[in-house]
Amino acid sequence: MQKSPFILLLCFLMSCAAGNSTLQPQTQETVSTVQPHIDAVRQQYAPDKRVALFQVEQHGNVLRGETNMPEAKAALLEKLQGTAYVDSIQVLPEAGLNGMHQAVVTISVANLRSQPKHSAELATQATMGTPLQVWKKDDGWYLVQTPDKYLAWVDAGGITLMNTSNFDNWQQGSKLLYTSPYGFAYAIPDAKGATVSDLVYGDVMLLQNQTQDFYEVTFPDGRKGFVPASSAVKYKDWVASRKPTEENLVQTSKGMLGVPYLWGGTSFKGVDCSGFTKTVYFMNGLVLPRDASQQVHLGELVDTSEGWQNMRPGDLLFFGVPAKDGKPERVVHVGMWIGGDQEFIHSSGKVRVSSMNPASQNFEESELKRFLRAKRISPQETLDLRTASLYE
Repeated sequence: MQKSPFILLLCFLMSCAAGNSTLQPQTQETVSTVQPHIDAVRQQYAPDKRVALFQVEQHGNVLRGETNMPEAKAALLEKLQGTAYVDSIQVLPEAGLNGMHQAVVTISVANLRSQPKHSAELATQATMGTPLQVWKKDDGWYLVQTPDKYLAWVDAGGITLMNTSNFDNWQQGSKLLYTSPYGFAYAIPDAKGATVSDLVYGDVMLLQNQTQDFYEVTFPDGRKGFVPASSAVKYKDWVASRKPTEENLVQTSKGMLGVPYLWGGTSFKGVDCSGFTKTVYFMNGLVLPRDASQQVHLGELVDTSEGWQNMRPGDLLFFGVPAKDGKPERVVHVGMWIGGDQEFIHSSGKVRVSSMNPASQNFEESELKRFLRAKRISPQETLDLRTASLYE
């Protein structure tokens, strides 16, 4: 029997609506029950959107969005058994990347932004050689995830994309780490020659050869260069020498005095408050979370209820607004205790030393008023490069 034009049109529309999605069978339960399940899964798997992606919305009976956690999508669909819906949730990495799911930073400092455009907020930075997970592309920008799980966008000029094989080869290569605050790699083994790239502390390259005065290196994108031997060290030797003692943390922090404040900065080109503490700890072999509001969840609480006598150099001080009238606490600033005259070092305008002692010339009354708590970080609580290398 010939179908009516209306029935043919209805069949066509239903097939288009399905696409790559799954239409679940209709039941008595309504789609109005879906949103609480979405919220519950988001709270369980992605309570902090800075480090986990679960952007799913309900549009009628269609679930649209994306996530980088297959287990989160699976948990949601399990909760929705017995509910009619169309599944249009994409699990990243997106297919359009064609297997290029890894990347490595190939410039001295890559600026990672909150949105795929240069005018967007600077979210964080990543130094040369940093491995990244790539989730999707938007024009010339890539959504990536750093080793400390931070999600942000980087433009194509700052990275080189790799498939699994190429990435494994890079990771397994012998590495050189740049240890001067700032400098250059040269086209020939001569500091008077043309430069190939600028470099900052923490940049990582492949080590190819060594002469008396220079290391010959390869960058992640294949460029060749020569780095002064006095400004770099083999990565394995650097890692083995890391000792995050009180003395070393203080010495490292003072080596950054005067570095300008930069919102989103985590390098010698500029640091914000948490970028500074993160960099200091990294230089001593420990990887802290990116933001102050994340770092505050690490460590053992130091009792400051009766003064500062329990503080030790290297302890982190957190500042902000306490919880009040139903509003949650807001952690907005972090510094590091260095001792002396009740002093701490922090990035505020520039990296500088302030004091909690009202009698001191560098007393910081505004910081004392908004002080929340102090925490002592243990290597067991964070990524320790001596036992879990980023690069090898």
